[in-house]
Amino acid sequence: MTRPHLDDIVLITGCSSGIGKALALAFHRQGHKVVATARRLQAMQDLAEAGIRTLALDVTQASDIQRVLDQLRDAGCTVGTLVNNAGYGAMGPLLDLPHAEWQKQFDVNVFAPMALTRAVVSEMIKRRSGQIVNISSVSGVMPTPFAGAYCASKAALNAATDSLRMELRPFGISVVTVQPGGIESAFGERAADQVSMAPDSPYQPIRAGVLSRANESQAGATPADVFASALVAQLDRPYPPAVIRLGQKSTLMPLMRWLLPIAWIDRILSKRFSLNRLR
Repeated sequence: MTRPHLDDIVLITGCSSGIGKALALAFHRQGHKVVATARRLQAMQDLAEAGIRTLALDVTQASDIQRVLDQLRDAGCTVGTLVNNAGYGAMGPLLDLPHAEWQKQFDVNVFAPMALTRAVVSEMIKRRSGQIVNISSVSGVMPTPFAGAYCASKAALNAATDSLRMELRPFGISVVTVQPGGIESAFGERAADQVSMAPDSPYQPIRAGVLSRANESQAGATPADVFASALVAQLDRPYPPAVIRLGQKSTLMPLMRWLLPIAWIDRILSKRFSLNRLR
């Protein structure tokens, strides 16, 4: 596997806060040339002040992706590593989640990373060198109530990345799935704002349980800078692991999924999110 050269850039999406911002700083500290992107440039002002190039990018817009890649190409930049980090969590009972929210969830968490990968990988294939890093979640391995769309999108991203890893290996391109556990970020706040729950929902009696799922990842969460430093250290290895799990409960949840009977997991999660109170 041919590793990206340090002169190549690391292109990271979703750098306005949390994991994306921490990764931009961690790669920068290790001497990589970083281009950090997010929808709003203002949200990355601190990265720009640290000497990191920042560009506005809405990952769901093909024209935006092309504009950014054209800018980089005109500046003589070659993408050696793409970190698909941009994402969000649509929360709420599946019965209450509108079709438009399902579409948006997959647009951001699945279709956008694949579109960006397609946009940069042809040059990587020509050079027989490159790295694609998809930031997924252990929620794609261990689904929970009231986050079904988010869990499904991350499960889809996990599967797509597995296929991509095998398909791109012959061309010298490394593909890595990152499945974080709980990482300190604004994810919980944004997820709470994204909760879909109808006024007449049959889950209204356990509304607190539904809302608690939105903030679950922030309980005892690992600091984003600690996570980012550990991840960059692994990605900089000559042969990075195919799947990297870091952060609070990142190994516990998959282990539970593999070892415990499904009926036990159902009971544990039903109690945790108050579904047992509906009986």
